[in-house]
Amino acid sequence: MIYLDANATAVMKPAVRAAMLEAMERHGNPSSVHRYGRIARRSVDEARAHVAALAGAKPAQVIFTSGGTEANNLILGSFDNRVVSVIEHDSVLAFTGETRLPVTRNGIVDVNAAEEILRDVPKGALISVMLVNNETGVIQPVAEIAALAKKFGHIMHSDAIQAAGRLPIDFAGLGVDALTLSAHKIGGPQGMGALIVRDGLVLKNLIKGGGQERNRRAGTENVAGIVGFGCAALLAADDLLDMPRLAALRDQLQIRLQHIAGEDAVVAGQDAPRVANTLSIALIGMKSETQVASMDLSGVAVSAGSACSSGKVKASHVLKAMGYDADVAGGALRISLGWHSEATDIERCADAWREIYERARRSARPSQAA
Repeated sequence: MIYLDANATAVMKPAVRAAMLEAMERHGNPSSVHRYGRIARRSVDEARAHVAALAGAKPAQVIFTSGGTEANNLILGSFDNRVVSVIEHDSVLAFTGETRLPVTRNGIVDVNAAEEILRDVPKGALISVMLVNNETGVIQPVAEIAALAKKFGHIMHSDAIQAAGRLPIDFAGLGVDALTLSAHKIGGPQGMGALIVRDGLVLKNLIKGGGQERNRRAGTENVAGIVGFGCAALLAADDLLDMPRLAALRDQLQIRLQHIAGEDAVVAGQDAPRVANTLSIALIGMKSETQVASMDLSGVAVSAGSACSSGKVKASHVLKAMGYDADVAGGALRISLGWHSEATDIERCADAWREIYERARRSARPSQAA
């Protein structure tokens, strides 16, 4: 199998697996004061420092969670009034009653429209705009939106899950008050995330019953998971150096697929700044679920968009928000490369997609029977 679904879950890095196995060989609760507890606490503290460095933040600003969804819920659930973009992850869009910020045809949050909207929102609202879209890879103007949020007296949050390891992240430079990360998007373990919060920001605890994470998230820490997250965060610097290689592979794949399908292929966000590893391409007239299944049968794993809908395949809300009709939004694939991706993966993917396209063309031809 060729795995091209890194935006759903990146392939775990060998060093991460080794670090977690070593942590599992030890025992001790990080809250215990004896030697075993202190060793566990030291492991957690070291990992926290690595995750903080990944975001350009301070270790004390890191809250470990069970994943990006919990981290997003923690920050959004702390505010009654919320304004989010129309292209956010479901864990952000799940909160009802929020105002939505529109995007341009290229999938970029419309800064001018955002200014008009934020001006009229009562002060103290939470504004949430992701740093990189998980389906298109389009980079969002978070720093500009954060400046507007500050101008009108609001709180700014950014889901930076798909940005980590693909873009340098500067928590203070972005001007945000909170930022979300996830371990399994950068070659770490599933079930580990973090919310970075500025000093003094008050949250409403989702999980109560203990003083862990500086009284912001109760429960005994997942030491092995945290160690794995810390290791992946430390290695993310190498991922940044690998982005030119992945960009070349992604661009090569995009050109090949467009050559195969011509005007029947639509690349979402191709004229916008994108992270190097992501390609969102739609085959007009063929449903995403059909393409995903056919690619899988050909030994290539891709997705139709976010993987957080219990295996369901549905038309992309992101592409709909960008103004694409149902034929495009319902026929989109997300192909996402990772540290493990090679040129041969691109060849296999293009060959499999060619078979799908040619089969679709044959079935669409009228019968030649007399």
